[in-house]
Amino acid sequence: MTFKTSDLCDQFSQTHHLQIAEPAFQAFGGHSRFKGRVTTVKVFEDQVLIRKILEEKTSDGVLVIDGGGSHRCALLEAPLARLACDHGWVGFIIYGCITDSVEINTLPIGIRALHTHPLKAHQKGTGDQDALITFAGVNFRSGHYLYADEDGLIVADDRLI
Repeated sequence: MTFKTSDLCDQFSQTHHLQIAEPAFQAFGGHSRFKGRVTTVKVFEDQVLIRKILEEKTSDGVLVIDGGGSHRCALLEAPLARLACDHGWVGFIIYGCITDSVEINTLPIGIRALHTHPLKAHQKGTGDQDALITFAGVNFRSGHYLYADEDGLIVADDRLI
Protein backbone atom coordinates (compact mmCIF):
# COMPACT_ATOMS: atom_id res chain seq x y z
CA MET A 1 0.00 0.00 0.00
CA THR A 2 1.35 3.35 -0.93
CA PHE A 3 -0.86 5.84 0.92
CA LYS A 4 0.32 8.00 3.81
CA THR A 5 -2.13 9.29 6.41
CA SER A 6 -0.44 12.69 6.31
CA ASP A 7 -1.06 12.91 2.56
CA LEU A 8 -4.69 11.85 3.01
CA CYS A 9 -5.16 14.59 5.60
CA ASP A 10 -3.61 17.17 3.24
CA GLN A 11 -5.69 16.01 0.30
CA PHE A 12 -9.08 15.41 1.92
CA SER A 13 -9.38 17.45 5.13
CA GLN A 14 -11.09 20.34 3.34
CA THR A 15 -13.58 18.22 1.40
CA HIS A 16 -14.34 15.26 3.71
CA HIS A 17 -15.15 14.77 7.37
CA LEU A 18 -11.98 13.18 8.76
CA GLN A 19 -11.43 12.05 12.34
CA ILE A 20 -7.87 11.68 13.57
CA ALA A 21 -7.24 9.32 16.49
CA GLU A 22 -5.23 10.37 19.50
CA PRO A 23 -1.81 8.63 19.50
CA ALA A 24 -2.58 6.01 22.13
CA PHE A 25 -1.79 2.76 20.33
CA GLN A 26 1.14 0.42 19.77
CA ALA A 27 1.61 -1.26 16.39
CA PHE A 28 1.53 -5.04 16.04
CA GLY A 29 1.21 -7.47 13.14
CA GLY A 30 3.25 -7.78 9.97
CA HIS A 31 1.65 -4.78 8.24
CA SER A 32 2.33 -1.32 9.60
CA ARG A 33 0.04 0.26 6.99
CA PHE A 34 -3.53 -0.87 6.30
CA LYS A 35 -6.92 0.45 5.23
CA GLY A 36 -10.42 -0.91 5.08
CA ARG A 37 -14.08 -0.83 5.93
CA VAL A 38 -14.86 -0.67 9.64
CA THR A 39 -16.93 -3.18 11.61
CA THR A 40 -17.40 -2.26 15.27
CA VAL A 41 -17.81 -4.42 18.33
CA LYS A 42 -18.07 -3.46 22.00
CA VAL A 43 -17.06 -6.11 24.52
CA PHE A 44 -15.54 -6.21 27.97
CA GLU A 45 -12.94 -8.88 28.67
CA ASP A 46 -14.85 -11.31 26.42
CA GLN A 47 -13.87 -12.59 22.98
CA VAL A 48 -16.80 -14.79 21.90
CA LEU A 49 -18.40 -12.12 19.72
CA ILE A 50 -15.00 -11.19 18.27
CA ARG A 51 -14.50 -14.79 17.07
CA LYS A 52 -18.01 -14.88 15.60
CA ILE A 53 -17.36 -11.71 13.59
CA LEU A 54 -13.95 -12.93 12.38
CA GLU A 55 -15.56 -16.10 11.02
CA GLU A 56 -17.30 -13.87 8.43
CA LYS A 57 -15.49 -13.48 5.10
CA THR A 58 -14.43 -9.99 3.97
CA SER A 59 -11.99 -8.52 1.51
CA ASP A 60 -11.05 -5.33 3.34
CA GLY A 61 -12.46 -5.46 6.86
CA VAL A 62 -11.00 -3.65 9.84
CA LEU A 63 -12.44 -4.77 13.16
CA VAL A 64 -12.58 -1.93 15.68
CA ILE A 65 -12.93 -3.35 19.19
CA ASP A 66 -13.96 -1.23 22.14
CA GLY A 67 -12.67 -3.30 25.02
CA GLY A 68 -13.22 -0.53 27.54
CA GLY A 69 -9.48 0.10 27.70
CA SER A 70 -9.06 -2.95 29.96
CA HIS A 71 -5.51 -3.93 30.86
CA ARG A 72 -6.63 -7.08 32.71
CA CYS A 73 -6.69 -9.54 29.78
CA ALA A 74 -6.10 -9.85 26.02
CA LEU A 75 -8.95 -9.62 23.51
CA LEU A 76 -6.88 -10.93 20.58
CA GLU A 77 -4.52 -13.89 20.45
CA ALA A 78 -2.62 -15.55 17.59
CA PRO A 79 -5.31 -18.13 16.64
CA LEU A 80 -7.91 -15.34 16.26
CA ALA A 81 -5.47 -13.20 14.28
CA ARG A 82 -4.78 -16.16 11.94
CA LEU A 83 -8.55 -16.71 11.55
CA ALA A 84 -8.88 -13.03 10.61
CA CYS A 85 -6.13 -13.34 7.98
CA ASP A 86 -7.72 -16.50 6.54
CA HIS A 87 -11.07 -14.70 6.17
CA GLY A 88 -9.74 -11.54 4.50
CA TRP A 89 -9.59 -9.11 7.44
CA VAL A 90 -6.82 -6.54 6.99
CA GLY A 91 -6.59 -5.05 10.47
CA PHE A 92 -7.72 -4.36 14.00
CA ILE A 93 -7.96 -1.32 16.23
CA ILE A 94 -8.24 -2.56 19.81
CA TYR A 95 -9.02 -0.39 22.79
CA GLY A 96 -7.58 -3.11 24.95
CA CYS A 97 -4.74 -5.64 24.87
CA ILE A 98 -3.44 -8.52 22.75
CA THR A 99 -1.34 -11.58 23.56
CA ASP A 100 0.96 -13.79 21.46
CA SER A 101 2.58 -10.62 20.08
CA VAL A 102 5.68 -12.34 18.70
CA GLU A 103 3.57 -14.74 16.60
CA ILE A 104 1.08 -12.03 15.65
CA ASN A 105 3.95 -9.86 14.38
CA THR A 106 4.68 -12.52 11.71
CA LEU A 107 1.12 -12.45 10.31
CA PRO A 108 0.04 -10.38 7.26
CA ILE A 109 -2.28 -8.08 9.20
CA GLY A 110 -2.13 -4.64 10.81
CA ILE A 111 -3.03 -4.17 14.45
CA ARG A 112 -3.14 -1.23 16.83
CA ALA A 113 -3.73 -2.01 20.49
CA LEU A 114 -3.01 -0.42 23.84
CA HIS A 115 -0.64 -3.10 25.22
CA THR A 116 0.07 -6.79 25.55
CA HIS A 117 -1.18 -9.02 28.36
CA PRO A 118 -0.61 -12.76 28.92
CA LEU A 119 -4.12 -13.63 30.16
CA LYS A 120 -6.69 -14.44 27.48
CA ALA A 121 -10.20 -12.98 27.62
CA HIS A 122 -13.28 -14.75 28.99
CA GLN A 123 -15.76 -16.75 26.92
CA LYS A 124 -19.10 -15.36 28.11
CA GLY A 125 -20.66 -14.30 24.80
CA THR A 126 -21.62 -10.74 25.74
CA GLY A 127 -21.19 -7.58 23.67
CA ASP A 128 -22.68 -5.44 20.91
CA GLN A 129 -21.85 -5.56 17.22
CA ASP A 130 -22.19 -2.56 14.89
CA ALA A 131 -22.73 -0.11 17.76
CA LEU A 132 -21.35 3.42 17.71
CA ILE A 133 -18.18 3.30 19.80
CA THR A 134 -15.96 6.15 20.92
CA PHE A 135 -12.36 6.13 22.07
CA ALA A 136 -9.11 7.96 21.23
CA GLY A 137 -11.18 11.00 20.25
CA VAL A 138 -12.93 9.18 17.36
CA ASN A 139 -16.53 8.05 16.86
CA PHE A 140 -16.24 4.70 15.06
CA ARG A 141 -19.22 3.42 13.06
CA SER A 142 -19.57 0.26 11.03
CA GLY A 143 -19.29 1.19 7.37
CA HIS A 144 -16.78 4.01 7.87
CA TYR A 145 -13.29 3.68 6.38
CA LEU A 146 -10.10 3.55 8.40
CA TYR A 147 -6.57 4.34 7.24
CA ALA A 148 -3.57 3.49 9.45
CA ASP A 149 0.15 3.90 9.01
CA GLU A 150 3.23 4.63 11.09
CA ASP A 151 2.06 8.21 11.69
CA GLY A 152 -1.49 7.62 12.86
CA LEU A 153 -5.09 6.59 12.27
CA ILE A 154 -7.73 8.49 10.36
CA VAL A 155 -11.37 7.61 9.86
CA ALA A 156 -13.58 8.90 7.05
CA ASP A 157 -17.29 8.52 6.42
CA ASP A 158 -16.54 7.38 2.83
CA ARG A 159 -13.72 5.58 1.01
CA LEU A 160 -10.98 8.07 0.17
CA ILE A 161 -8.74 5.90 -2.00
